[in-house]
Amino acid sequence: MTLSLTPKRKQKLYVILGLVALAAVAVGLTLYALRANINLFFSPVQIAAGEAPYERQIRAGGMVREGTVVRNPDSLDVEFTVTDYVDDLRVHYSGILPDLFREGQGVVVVGQLQHDGYLKADQVLARHDENYMPPEVAQALEEAGYKPEDFQQKAAEVAKRLEAGEANGDGATSGSY
Repeated sequence: MTLSLTPKRKQKLYVILGLVALAAVAVGLTLYALRANINLFFSPVQIAAGEAPYERQIRAGGMVREGTVVRNPDSLDVEFTVTDYVDDLRVHYSGILPDLFREGQGVVVVGQLQHDGYLKADQVLARHDENYMPPEVAQALEEAGYKPEDFQQKAAEVAKRLEAGEANGDGATSGSY
C-alpha cells in the first residue's frame, strides 16, 4: 500500500516542516546568544588543571591570600592572589575594590583567564563578616578537602592581624608594583 499525498496534505506537510525548521533556528540562535552570557565558576584548582577556558568570561573564587595584595600608587591597578589553599590564581584588576575586600576573606572575581596564567578581572565581588563565605568558594574548598569553618576562623585571625597592623601604621594590606 502506497501513501499518496493530495495537494492539500502536501501543503499541510510543507507548513508543518517550515514551522519545525523555524522553531529549530530560533532555539539554536537563543542557545548561541545565551552561551556567550554564561559565567561558569571555577576554583583555582580547576583552573590549574586546565578546566577553565581562556579569554572567555568566567567566575573564579577563593580566599585572598594574605600578603599578596599589591596596589599601584599611580593608578587603580591592583594585583592579588586568590587561593583555595591547594592552588593559587593571580588576579589583575583595574578599578575600585569593594569596601569589604580584605586579605584572608572570600572573593569571587569575574573576568577572563589569560594565557599567561592570570585572570584579568572586570569585577571583584566581596562580602566580609566572620560567618559568610560565597557558596561557590565554600563548595570549592570542600571539594579540595577543607571545611569552611576552618577558613572562617582563619579569616578572623587574618582580620585581627591586619587591624593590629593598621593600628600600628604598618600598612600591611598594600604594596607597590
